[in-house]
Parts: sequence; structure tokens; C-alpha cells
Amino acid sequence: MSSISPETKTSPTIFQSKGYSLVLPPTAVHELHVIFTDGDNKAERELARTGLTHLKQWGIRPFELDSAAEAICQQFVRGLLEQRLIPEDEFNDGLILAETSMAEIPLLVTSDKHLLNIDEDALLLAFNEADLSLVHPVHPKRLLRVLR
Repeated sequence: MSSISPETKTSPTIFQSKGYSLVLPPTAVHELHVIFTDGDNKAERELARTGLTHLKQWGIRPFELDSAAEAICQQFVRGLLEQRLIPEDEFNDGLILAETSMAEIPLLVTSDKHLLNIDEDALLLAFNEADLSLVHPVHPKRLLRVLR
């Protein structure tokens, strides 16, 4: 987890003022919990704690999926791995992408290079083959530039 820059601190407010709802997929919430409890250092654990305890204050709503949706997400990620669209050790990145799709959210705002660097055409094909809604990973700075 990286530190929050002044621009990032205002990002949720800017996104929300433009009518965006900010939601957090179940795997992202789980990853924050893991960092909070088992993070490599105190600073990392403290950042995760801050994130978890301020979600509501920041207007970020975690969402859940039922077990059928979770199974679909896992199958989708296995397809991404077979097609080598994500590295083998990035299963959770694929889950976050799939969970976002299952919630019918068209944009995944992320700074994760594994997600941002996926070939767009191959990703579209993977979503179509899985009969899932397309999700576009987009960097927050890029989205902010578009919104301003």
C-alpha cells in the first residue's frame, strides 16, 4: 500500500461530485484486512487500519457477492490465468476485476500495473467468453484528468 498524496486525498470527493459511487470489491476488503493484521511493517498496517476505519467517512461502500457469483469470479480468473492475461501470483487482481464485473461496475479505478497493462482486446474477449460485463481498469490520475 502506498502513501496518500494530496491529489489522491481529494480524489474521492472529486469522483463523488461528478456522480460516481465509490465501492470496494470483497477481495480488496479482504486484502486490507490481511495487511492490517499481517502487514510487513507498522506503517503498512496503520495505513490499512486507516483505510478500513474510514471507508464510511470517505463514502466508500464495500459490497458482497453470493457464493454462486464467487464461483463465477474464480472461474473467470482461471481463464485469465490460462490466457496469461495476469501473472500466476496475481489471482486476487483477477478476482477484483471479476467482482467488479459481477456488480456491473464499468470502471475499476486502480493503480495496479497488472490490471492496467492487460491487453484491452484480449480482456474484452475474456469478458465476452465468460458472459460478464466488461470492466475497464483505469488509473485514478487518468480518470481525474478526464473529469476536470
